[in-house]
Amino acid sequence: MRKTASLLLLAAVVLGQVAWSGPSWAKTFRWAAASDISSLDPYGSRETFQLAFLANIYEPLVRRARDLTIEPALAVGWEQAAPLVWRFHLRHDVRFQDGTPFTADDVAYSFIRATSDNSKIGLLLSEIQSVRKVDPYTVDIVTDAPDPILPQEIAAWDIVSKAWCEKNDAAEPADLADGDSNYAVTHADGTGPFQVAERVPGTNTVLTPNPAWWDQPVHDLDRVVFRPIADDATRVVALQSGEIDMIYNVPPQSIDRLERQPDLRIVHGPGLVTIFLGFDQSRSALMGSSVEGTNPFKDIRVREAFARAIDEPTIIARVMRGLADPAALLVGPGVEGFDPSLNQRLPYDPDAARQLLADAGYPDGFSLDMDCPTDRYVNDEAICQEVVTMLEKVGVHVKLNAKPRAEFFAKIFDPGWRSSFFLLGWNASSDDAFNALVNLAATRSPARHQGEYNIGGYSNPDLDQLLDAIETETDPGKRRDELSQALAIVKNDIAYVPLHQQDVVWAARDTIELAQPADGSFPLRYVRVK
Repeated sequence: MRKTASLLLLAAVVLGQVAWSGPSWAKTFRWAAASDISSLDPYGSRETFQLAFLANIYEPLVRRARDLTIEPALAVGWEQAAPLVWRFHLRHDVRFQDGTPFTADDVAYSFIRATSDNSKIGLLLSEIQSVRKVDPYTVDIVTDAPDPILPQEIAAWDIVSKAWCEKNDAAEPADLADGDSNYAVTHADGTGPFQVAERVPGTNTVLTPNPAWWDQPVHDLDRVVFRPIADDATRVVALQSGEIDMIYNVPPQSIDRLERQPDLRIVHGPGLVTIFLGFDQSRSALMGSSVEGTNPFKDIRVREAFARAIDEPTIIARVMRGLADPAALLVGPGVEGFDPSLNQRLPYDPDAARQLLADAGYPDGFSLDMDCPTDRYVNDEAICQEVVTMLEKVGVHVKLNAKPRAEFFAKIFDPGWRSSFFLLGWNASSDDAFNALVNLAATRSPARHQGEYNIGGYSNPDLDQLLDAIETETDPGKRRDELSQALAIVKNDIAYVPLHQQDVVWAARDTIELAQPADGSFPLRYVRVK
């Protein structure tokens, strides 16, 4: 008996598996990222990695395929039944992981819960007026105005169980920013391909296949172990040593070393996340600045000076190691509405930047604070450090406040605080430029569910009017032209300083097969262990 146990343990070590109580031939996939998810509630955060992780447990009515096209999920079909009505036909014989049947009641309930006060994904559904149950397997989604891209917009809206939420006193999402919690923060009940077997926040989350999943599995996994590893070097060493099989965040400076290891490979492709700099353009006086009683960023000459002071090719070469594409717009190639003719950055010109500052009344420059995450985007803190150095050369003295993502987002989205100068990234979840424009550039209006992420308070009435037209435009060609016009307004106003679209760069053992969508999501349903 002892000999048999020793042989099983030896087999586990040879196969690179972690020891666990299941059979020795089980396929365990172990992966790591720079940070943990904050909750198991799909409505607790709109952060991209959070939604991508939970998409392996929960499911939407329609989902994205490998190439990001829309395909059926909990809905098998849909059509626009009237100008303001989209009808969705639901899949039969689907059960939540606790065994509860999935029906139209869950969709209607999920809409109410997802648009409640504490939900962080309400903006995804802001164009929806109501969700009506037609019969147990049919729902009508009623919009405020004609919405030609509704299926794309709801591809990130995961459906929860009405019975489970009510049973466990989780009718509303917990407000994580206030330190609240409930059962849905620490437990999950989706319809997706995987279910939570174990969760120790900050340490590991273990998933196992959902045996009752309605779809045909492509993966061959018996167990998935996720570990947050914040330190870049530690994460890389864990992969090199065989402790894990894949890392989601690869430091560009480690790519050459990983490529030289024969049992590893870099998984690399273009990404949709745009990294940009933003300014406080609404306060009468700039917080954390040496300039008293005024806000320099209200002057477009100052914003242009900042744009011309940034040497983006150097950032791409030195910090990103070539793994990014320069950006002049809030969206890049692959997003509906992107116009390559507009995608030309203002040239790097520190002399012109100094002259613009002088013309605006700041011949000696000024000082201010900058907020930056340390673990959200590829080399985010290093990018900010380069920006600080470049601005110093034109007389702008920047104090960098770099914080882990949780602290960073809590600060910049606090209604009582508006960051003076910040680095942020955006992925248009609907693969449509309207998503970025209405969230980042529309005049802030909670009542209209627009401008929610417009931290700097930029406002242009002409843009708002154009966005109203785009929202209901059903002619694809005209809508595309209007999106281009809107992107041009934001660019010409220098509302933001786009830097680049960061590539999606992962690293994995050569025994791992996976899919790498350009939106940075990680669908475990495609992972196989050779």
